[in-house]
Amino acid sequence: MRVLIVEDEPYMAEAIRDGLRLEAIASDIAGDGDTALELLGLNSYDLAVLDRDIPGPSGDEVAAHIVSSGRGIPILMLTAADRLDDKASGFELGADDYLTKPFELRELVLRLRALDRRRGQLRPPVRELAGIRLDPFRREVFRDGRYVALTRKQFAVLEVLLSAEGGVVSAEELLERAWDENADPFTNAVRITVSALRKRLGEPWLIATVPGVGYRIDADLAEAAPR
Repeated sequence: MRVLIVEDEPYMAEAIRDGLRLEAIASDIAGDGDTALELLGLNSYDLAVLDRDIPGPSGDEVAAHIVSSGRGIPILMLTAADRLDDKASGFELGADDYLTKPFELRELVLRLRALDRRRGQLRPPVRELAGIRLDPFRREVFRDGRYVALTRKQFAVLEVLLSAEGGVVSAEELLERAWDENADPFTNAVRITVSALRKRLGEPWLIATVPGVGYRIDADLAEAAPR
């Protein structure tokens, strides 16, 4: 899951991003409306967390942009105002949920996961392919009935590969969807993570490297040392 955090208080924004990272949720920060609109144009997000009172285009304007784009990104609005009229106007703009400051990070995570489940009601909640069963809600992975313990990044990478249903996923796309915007595009983190993931899943190897293109889940991949 990748989330856009639109919040002009740097300490709060960083605290939210750090907390989400511990839950294996990648996130980018926009401190003003212009940056938010720019990031929305450059990246694909699963959810947006919007503070309504931000510099530049307001959170309301950013919300209107998201809704009009037709991309179906659920919006959770943050605000210090807790009046019913304020919440009503936010919902009228297209917000899917509302959280009043101050709030507990755990509640934010629960609400984001609920929104993500609601967004994905039309797709199977559990991904299964080539003997691998990944439950994104319980954050569990099994291979042929055997539990596999994964790090947060390994889980995120496997989730992206499984969602491709055997299709090839480039290293760039893995970096975009499993890491945040601060990731170095020239890093070898993807290669290292995929290599470690192969070993965690065990033999016969299921993640194939497509030279010059990317990676894919291949149920028919013969036993071989990982590339």
